[in-house]
Formats: sequence, structure tokens, C-alpha cells
Amino acid sequence: MPSPTPTPPVTLPRSFRGLAWANLAAQSAEQISLAAVPIVAVVALGAGPGDIGALATAQTLPFLLLSIPAGLLADRWSRRRLTIAAEALRALSLLALLMAATLGGLSIGLLAALGFIGAAGTVGFSVAAPAWVPALVPREALAAANGRLELARSVAFAAGPAAAGALVSWAGGPPAFVLATGLSTLAVALLLRLPEPPRALPTERHVLAELRDGARLVWHHPLLRAIGLTSVAWNIAWFVLQAVYVPYAVRTLGMTADAVGVTLACYGGGMVAGALLAPRVIAALPYGRAVIVGPVFSVLASAVMLATLAWPTAAMAALSFTLFGLGPIVWTITQTTLRQTVTPTAMLGRVSAIFLTVNMGARPVGAALGGAVGAGLGEGAALALSFACFAVQLAVIVFSPMRTLRVLPQAVN
Repeated sequence: MPSPTPTPPVTLPRSFRGLAWANLAAQSAEQISLAAVPIVAVVALGAGPGDIGALATAQTLPFLLLSIPAGLLADRWSRRRLTIAAEALRALSLLALLMAATLGGLSIGLLAALGFIGAAGTVGFSVAAPAWVPALVPREALAAANGRLELARSVAFAAGPAAAGALVSWAGGPPAFVLATGLSTLAVALLLRLPEPPRALPTERHVLAELRDGARLVWHHPLLRAIGLTSVAWNIAWFVLQAVYVPYAVRTLGMTADAVGVTLACYGGGMVAGALLAPRVIAALPYGRAVIVGPVFSVLASAVMLATLAWPTAAMAALSFTLFGLGPIVWTITQTTLRQTVTPTAMLGRVSAIFLTVNMGARPVGAALGGAVGAGLGEGAALALSFACFAVQLAVIVFSPMRTLRVLPQAVN
């Protein structure tokens, strides 16, 4: 019996490959700085859960405040120019962080202020880059393109925290901030070389009317609504954990700065494995069930982290972060492709912005909640709260129409 003809691999355009390399540099810069800042705060400034929660809140608040303006701008302006401007802003914030660390002027307040500015750049990049992708690749190649971007992000998550932990342990904050600044500057240089296909800009309308149309689409589309609500619960749970993990790892699990970096890097290692496995998962399962894989793994990962209260070892924490990376990267690839498919092209920017606002804007809530619970009731209580929130996100997606979705819907132009 003849074997079936294998599906030919998707060839992505050179312009998209350039965006993928720029994305790798930008994501690496972000992950190095995000890992280095709390480690420096704990080791050099004696920060506790409340301080780390405040830093995490400052780094995530721009998603709540600026996502909508960035989305409207992405639909009305050049997405290429917006991506470049956003990454340049992040590079400048990293340069200021480097100068402060070199001159000995770091403080929790300054770390928070520069974190806010850098995150503002991240917001612009996060809105404009995904909206740019459908202009660079055909719709049938969106899943492959999103997988390539997420693989780059996964590598950044794997290498960035490990590099940050090792550099901070070896010589303090400045070397880590030098590397982050250089990578962000490289991303700007790569983006400057990329083309942007011309597109018809939408007719000028009132801002509130445009937002109303985008919000109506997200809320009334059953699949988009399920994705949004699940992401809100996931981000709250994740940032409750992030607010307490570094102090918990240092003080309860007895880790050094480089060991903390290694456990955080396991998240990226899991993401790399998940990005490589995602095509097989998507091919083997009905599409809706492939989307649900990520929420299932998040609950398993949170359970392992909660178990470190009974078995306080770095190996358990590393396993938890590996599972956190493995499943949710499949979620990111599948739900991003689904969103890009069911959203009209002209609304990609504002719909992405709405998702950033309500989903990633949940991060300050989680960070503040985690910091408050960790400071008031202890880090163990915060880990238990995080597990409960992860259980909620799984329930939301399982009891939605997603579980009956068998194939990716037809693309909407």
C-alpha cells in the first residue's frame, strides 16, 4: 500500500524572515532585562515581595493604559514605522537603565519608572508586529509564520533569563543591561531594512466608533470571547506567581542568582519544545482541542510549583517552569492564528489592542495581588492563589464553544 504523500513545508517570504530575526533580538533584550531587574532588586537593593510586585505592576501597567491608542495607531498608520518607533523607545529605556546601574544610581523607584517606559515600547511592538504579519505572508501560511515568531520568542525566554542570572551573579547588573541594550538596538537596525506592502488605510472615523466595532466583534464572537476571558484569568494567575517567585526562590528554596536564572530559563526551554511540537499537536488534534492544550499544561505546572511547599527543591521549580513553557506556547500559536483568521484585516490592529488591554492589562492586577498576598499572608498563600486562578482559566476555555471546534474557520478579509 503506497504511503501518503507528505505535506510540503511552507516557505515563508524573506521579508517575514527578517521580521522573525528582529523579533528574536527584541524578545531577547526584553527577557534579559525582565529577568535581571528583579534579581538586581533582590540581591543589590534587598527588595521583598511588595517591591517586586510594584516593579511588575510598573512593567505591565502600559498594557492597560496604552494598548488601545497603539492599536488605533496601527490601523491608521504604517505598522512598520510603529514597530520601529516602539523598539527604539525600549532601547532608550535600556540605555538609561545601563547608565544608572553603571553610575550606582539604581533604586526601586527608578527601576519601576524605566520599566514603565520600556514596557510602553513593548506595547507598540506587540500590537504592530502581529498586525504586520498578514501583510507579509499569505493567510494559509499564518500558522507557520506565527510558529516561527513564537519559536524565536521561546529561544529568547530560554536564553535570556539564564544569561541575565549568570551575568548578574558574575558582575552585577551592568553586563546584563549592556547585552539587552545591544540586542534592542540590533532589532531596530533589522526592522529598518524591512519593506511594508502598501495597504488601503481605513476611512477616518470617530475613535469611539472604531473601538466600539472592535469590542463588539471580540465580545460577540464566541471564540474570540473565550480566548479573551481565558487569557485574562491566565495573566492574573501568572503574575501572581511572578510577583513572589524570585524572593521565594532565594529565601525559601535557597537559590543563588544564577540558579534563579536557570529555573526561569526552563520556561523558555519548554517554550522551544512546545513551538517545535506545535505543528504535530495541531495536526493530531481537532483545532479547538489543540487550543485547550495550553490551559491544561498551565494547571499541571502550577500544581508542581505548589508542591515545592512540601518539596522545596530547585528541580521542582525548574520542572514547573518547563511545563509552563511547553503548553502555553501551543496556546499562543493556535489562538493567535485563530484570531488573525476570524478578524477582518482592517481591524487587526484594534482587535490586537483590545486583547492586549483586557488580557495583558490583567497583569498589573495579578502583580499587585501577588505582591499584597505574598507580603501579607506569605509566599505559600500567593502560590495557592495562583493555582486557583489557573484552574479558573482552564474551566473557562473547556466550557466554551472551543471544545467543539474541529478545523480552523475560513479566513475573513
